[in-house]
Amino acid sequence: MGSSSNEDFSVVVLASDLGIDARPFLSNQDTEIEDQDNWHDCSQDFSDEDFSDLEFLQFVCLQGSDKSGNRILRIVGKYFPAPVVSGERLKRYIYHKICSELPEGPFCLVYMHSTVQKEDNSPGVTILRWIYEELPPEIKNRLQVIYFIHPGLRSRLVFATLGRFFLSGGLYWKIKYINRLQYLWEDIKKGEVEIPEFVQNHDDVLEHRPLTDYGIEPDPLHLTEVPNTAYSLGRYEERLTSREFMS
Repeated sequence: MGSSSNEDFSVVVLASDLGIDARPFLSNQDTEIEDQDNWHDCSQDFSDEDFSDLEFLQFVCLQGSDKSGNRILRIVGKYFPAPVVSGERLKRYIYHKICSELPEGPFCLVYMHSTVQKEDNSPGVTILRWIYEELPPEIKNRLQVIYFIHPGLRSRLVFATLGRFFLSGGLYWKIKYINRLQYLWEDIKKGEVEIPEFVQNHDDVLEHRPLTDYGIEPDPLHLTEVPNTAYSLGRYEERLTSREFMS
């Protein structure tokens, strides 16, 4: 009681009934926690977000159901413009689609990797993992299976070597690889999910050239379709030799 201090101090009083936003006065840590809580609230208002450009691309859309009764969220990788869409905006859009169109019940993902180019259409495994980990546990539990259509050699190697360490266990074991569309119909009835024409064409190419699955393009110049001229040239030389002998 007898001791005194010459240090100055100040007290900030925030009146709760004055309608003042207290967030600027909070620490950064408290603000980050509040933002994370907002992400996990499906009732969050997204009316101020304009996703019309992404909706127009139709790279994520709700379709029918698989044979297990899971609603289908179709993702076409070729339609995604990776260079112009940030990971943060992609996360908000995915969360918006799930909350607005799949607020409850089990669902699955049908991801079409056909003709995807890494530089143009892939946001990166790191960003995809980050988006999944940011989802609340309730949505993760509702995601039953991921149908990965036409996985390339690079995708197979990445998931086979690093998948168990890089992806959470729940996500890793939910991925089901679909090499051909004919195998997709074992889990999903035809007509429940729309197949773009280029995906069907790519499937036809793989059907006739199975080594393409492993990054091997047999006869890329289609030389087998060119008539063999070696035999005809040899016959011509034989005729020319016989004529010289007779003369």
